[in-house]
Amino acid sequence: MKDDKTTARTGGETHQTAGGKHDTMTTQVGMPIADDQNSLKAGPRGPHLLEDQIFREKLFHFDHERIPERVVHARGYGAHGTFELKESLEDVTRARILTEVGEKTEVFVRFSTVAGNKGSADLARDVRGFATKFYTREGNWDLVGNNIPVFFIQDAIKFPDLIHAAKQEPDRGFPQAQTAHDNFWDFISLMPESMHMVMWIMSDRTIPRSFRFMEGFGVHTFRLVNAEGKSHFVKFHWKPKQGLQSVLWDEAVKINGADPDFHRRDLWDAIEKADPPQWDLGVQIFDDTFADSFDFDVLDATKLIPEEDVPVRIVGTMTLDRMVDNFFAETEQVAFQTGNIVPGIDHSNDPLLQGRNFSYLDTQLKRLGSPNFNHIPINAPKCPFAHLQQDGHMAMHNPKGRANYEPNSHGLGPREDAERGFRSYDEEVSGTKQRVRSDTFADHYSQARQFYLSQTDVEAGHIADALIFELSKVERLEIRSRMVSHLLNIDAGLAEMVADGLGLEEMPDPAEAARPVIETRPSPKLSILKNAPDSFAGRKLGLLLTDGISRETFDDVRKAAEKAGAVVEIVAEKVGGVTTSEGKRIAADQKLDGAPSVLYDAVAVIASDEGAARLGRMHGARTFLADAHAHMKFIALSPEARDGFWTAAVDEDPDAGVFVLEKDGARDFIEACGALRFWERGE
Repeated sequence: MKDDKTTARTGGETHQTAGGKHDTMTTQVGMPIADDQNSLKAGPRGPHLLEDQIFREKLFHFDHERIPERVVHARGYGAHGTFELKESLEDVTRARILTEVGEKTEVFVRFSTVAGNKGSADLARDVRGFATKFYTREGNWDLVGNNIPVFFIQDAIKFPDLIHAAKQEPDRGFPQAQTAHDNFWDFISLMPESMHMVMWIMSDRTIPRSFRFMEGFGVHTFRLVNAEGKSHFVKFHWKPKQGLQSVLWDEAVKINGADPDFHRRDLWDAIEKADPPQWDLGVQIFDDTFADSFDFDVLDATKLIPEEDVPVRIVGTMTLDRMVDNFFAETEQVAFQTGNIVPGIDHSNDPLLQGRNFSYLDTQLKRLGSPNFNHIPINAPKCPFAHLQQDGHMAMHNPKGRANYEPNSHGLGPREDAERGFRSYDEEVSGTKQRVRSDTFADHYSQARQFYLSQTDVEAGHIADALIFELSKVERLEIRSRMVSHLLNIDAGLAEMVADGLGLEEMPDPAEAARPVIETRPSPKLSILKNAPDSFAGRKLGLLLTDGISRETFDDVRKAAEKAGAVVEIVAEKVGGVTTSEGKRIAADQKLDGAPSVLYDAVAVIASDEGAARLGRMHGARTFLADAHAHMKFIALSPEARDGFWTAAVDEDPDAGVFVLEKDGARDFIEACGALRFWERGE
């Protein structure tokens, strides 16, 4: 029972909600709060107002509630590189980084998971951060996005609630780095605006095979402003040149056990082996006329613009080719801010973006301990800079001379430059000052349905499986039922599969929709498998060998894989390697029980007759082959492995995704691996 002091602090009037009676919500100093759902704006679609003390207090406390790691995006990994502009956007922006073709700009990219702590595993089902710092000649531009183009919420005032719900439950400190628990799904099921994002996070997008094989998005609608002051809206996209690829859930679980640093190691290895990953920067540019005609509000971060409606225009390429010298100094201390933009790029009135502009600056002050965090080399601009800010903890440089103010008559110090300097777009703003959500944000199901209908049957099945798995971990029946009521507004078939998988005895009524669902056409660009690569380049082949094999068979497979641009990793019973029938030694990269097949994109087993029999008696070898088969991977076998090992591991006849290494078998196998998986096996 609470003591009197605590009761006095938390007491007050109560009000009725769906969950019964509760204390009236107040600020920290006791002011009752009338609306905790919306930030204060100038009109329903206007900008966020700085006077919003409720929002500022809430976000201020949230930004400062953990030390020393980030509250979100704590587990990250970064690399350096360059961005080269290939096509000028001078017609729509004055930003030099987007107008000067051939210009190479240094970048630093940090990939991350969102919910897990620094020590969590790489393959948690989670959104991936994709934050890029461009060190431009006009200052630093930070494009701080994710690998998903939409978000859970529409207004930043709900961000602390979202993350609190997703993180470990506060009374028990678990579960870690996962959303399969009551608090998350309770919150989400009470926030219909999240339903589009739910489809994305339950898809394979949240279990990517590699940072190298995922897209990135700026999420928000930004503005581009040209030299004449004319504005266009823009959405930013990163398209991986290596193609898209994800893992299966069973693989993710096993990879986390076998190598919790799987994504980190993959990026490190690729760059260290001079196979630098690349992404094309694409833009969707549109004007106010399109924005007004679009079925959804372009300022709503829970919505996207299908590429079929506004094609993505590729304007440049980013290459990551250098790892950090020190993880803490660079990857851990890098500070991204959505407020870091350059002349020619501007913010929109997206209420989530407006809130992020406040929150990121405030967060860096807490995390890095000083307003001088931009003095840290990884955050410092690489162009000339001059200002009159001084002193404070960690000040590496101060204004020179007598005058540290302006204007001054000493003739000292920097001055504003009306021609070169940043100018906000002259947007007319009017409206009643109020806490309100624009009616144009009210359709919560149409794009969720569009995303689901855009998937292949395989991908749609994975979404249903993920929902069943996550909701099966939810203890309260009413939360499971409430989520199914939302799914009924997205797709009846999906809702029925999930309800059946959960064993619901009664199908709930559909959740009340603020607006009727619009029947939108499927968008093939939203599918991973419809946009899969046709090459095995950049992937990894696990080659399991035994003593007594033919060196020629081994060389045929290795050369075919390397010619296709793949990495070959040799696995053996002992890390010392194997001896061929010719008496030659082949060193191994991995010991069998430390290198399960989930770490590879395809596998081959080359064994002698005696070696095949030995593999058949080894649990690790049997699971190596059985898992590869269950995960729809392409498999190659030497004739001896086919005859003496296959049936010990797999209780099915070899299918068309299994190749025997005879004649042109190695070539045919590697060529087939370009499809990445043999999905027909699961039909």
